[in-house]
Amino acid sequence: MTTPSETRVNLSQIMSTTEANLLGNIHGGVLMKAVDSTAGVVANRYAGGPAVTAALDEMTFLTPVRVGDILHTSAQLNWAGRSSMEVGVRVEVDRWDAITERTHVASAYLVFVALDEQGRTKPVPGLDLETAEERRRFREAQIRREHRLSRRAAIEASREVGAVGTAGAPGTAGGGA
Repeated sequence: MTTPSETRVNLSQIMSTTEANLLGNIHGGVLMKAVDSTAGVVANRYAGGPAVTAALDEMTFLTPVRVGDILHTSAQLNWAGRSSMEVGVRVEVDRWDAITERTHVASAYLVFVALDEQGRTKPVPGLDLETAEERRRFREAQIRREHRLSRRAAIEASREVGAVGTAGAPGTAGGGA
């Protein structure tokens, strides 16, 4: 079995003016692409073939990335199920104009699904959790998964209730204000 730390991938690139918005900061979408690309390498390697992004579960932007900064994305597998995987990504920068500690600028959690040659889901191997940190990340990934599934079920249930009828409900035909 593979440990999460054995799945780690690091990519780096210099941010240029072509990636900047009108404020001179790097577009969030550029960071998202770097995150997805790095996470995709981890997922594809772990799956032993194609794996596609199924969800960007969460992404937090902490501070702007500027033109000239050296962007570093570091990703590793947090959790593996039957055919899906969660990859955590940490984004940091080295500021171009100062020699300082790296600055943590964003974090994200992405879900990938492994695919076979016909484009159907395929099983992925289990993870071998060795450290307390790996076990913590695995547990937190399970919590995020439970929240995704619960949210999906609640939305589907809400749609069923809405389809049955909303006559008399505020803001709908035949009801309220």
